[in-house]
Formats: sequence, C-alpha cells, structure tokens
Amino acid sequence: MLVNRPPGRMPGFTMMELLVAILVLSVGLLGLASLQTTGLRHNNSAWQRTLATELAEDMADRIRANPQAAGQGYYDHVVPGKHVDCLTLATGCSSPKAVADADAAQWYAALAARLPGGTGTVTGSAIAGGKARRYMVRVMWDDERRGVTGRGCSGDPTRDLTCFTIQFIR
Repeated sequence: MLVNRPPGRMPGFTMMELLVAILVLSVGLLGLASLQTTGLRHNNSAWQRTLATELAEDMADRIRANPQAAGQGYYDHVVPGKHVDCLTLATGCSSPKAVADADAAQWYAALAARLPGGTGTVTGSAIAGGKARRYMVRVMWDDERRGVTGRGCSGDPTRDLTCFTIQFIR
C-alpha cells in the first residue's frame, strides 16, 4: 500500500536544523580552542617558573662556591648594572671580588636571555654573633609579557614583574 504525503513536507533535516547543528559545533570548537590556548599559556608560565627557580639556585650555588667573597660581603648588594666578566678577559679572575663580579655578569646575562624581562637582585646581611650571612636571591620576570617593569612583587601581573625568591644562610 502506498502512502501519499502532502507535497509541502519532506522527511529528513531541514536547512534550519542544519544551521543550528553547525552553530552548536562551532561554539564547541571555539571552546576547545580557548581551552587549548589557556593550557598553553599556563604551561609557558610553569616553564618560566622552572627557569626562575633554576636561575635563583644557580646564583645561590655561585655564592656558596666563593666563600671568600661571600665572607667579605661582595654578594651583599648585587643589583643590575655594569658587571665585568673577568673569565672572558686575558688576565682572568685574580681575586674573590672579581669572581663575584663575573658571577653577577653571567647571572644577569642568563636572566635576560632565558626569561622575558628577566632581572634579579641579591641581598645579604651578617647574622648577629657569627660569621654566617643570610642571603635573599630574587628573580623577576614579565610572566604575561605585558611590558610591565614594576619591582614591587605584588602578585599583580598588570603592574609588577612576577617574582621568585629564595633565602639561605651561608
């Protein structure tokens, strides 16, 4: 037996149903792309934190490896500036102070090369009643690459550089 259908209705998808399906699929793909972008940004941030940790530990190791310069306070106020890397000179490094200056030059070069807007500071002070010194090594960088230069370490990436700090006694 044959069934007659009215000529205005056809079985299957209509154009409107197809457009709605494409719209839903597009929104899903945009959400997936956003999720991927966010994941990559967080992965990059984690990588930069790893580098900052490594560079802070590098400077701490340099201080520990040069006890004469550390004992005389040559690492107490290491700030960005003109440091001479005596290891590249023909005369070499002839004193603990020259080695400390070379350490600072190499450390600042590594900070600038490996982290966006990378810089840092080292502060040290004598501990009362002994020969030991307390050091604080701070690495700062522009984690979100916004061009910020503030050194307040407030945790606000729109104003200040991101900071990683270690403290140790030598």
